[in-house]
Amino acid sequence: MLKKTCTVILLAAAVSGCSIKQHVDTAEIDRGTTLCVIENTDVREGFLNSMKSALTEKGVRYQVVNLDAMPADCRWTASYTARWSWDMALYMSFAEIQIHKDGMLQGQALYDSTHGGANMGKFIDAENKIKELVGSLLTVKTAAIFNRFFG
Repeated sequence: MLKKTCTVILLAAAVSGCSIKQHVDTAEIDRGTTLCVIENTDVREGFLNSMKSALTEKGVRYQVVNLDAMPADCRWTASYTARWSWDMALYMSFAEIQIHKDGMLQGQALYDSTHGGANMGKFIDAENKIKELVGSLLTVKTAAIFNRFFG
């Protein structure tokens, strides 16, 4: 009996260590604001394409900029990083998107399956995950008069 109990405890401890973390702190931007997305050439191009698609679906105006040649009028910026790993298949193991206004952090989204180990939930569709993160990360503030009548 003791041997079975120890086996169950060890198995439970091993599985609980295989966690996937996701956390989002939402940023609220004004409708009509242009978000400057700082291109990260170290990340697969598909990430940026998915992010642009998610921003378009959300109705957020954006422009992709280079960090070294950022326009002076970029008050709102988005930066991102992501990493892919191999474990029987290639999968996105880490992603982080940060939103800044005038250099101050306003919101961020984090997805981290680097400690996913045997958790099969780590094999996600990266495009859908990126869209989910962007969707949760940004709230578009509507005009006050609209809120007064319809909000």
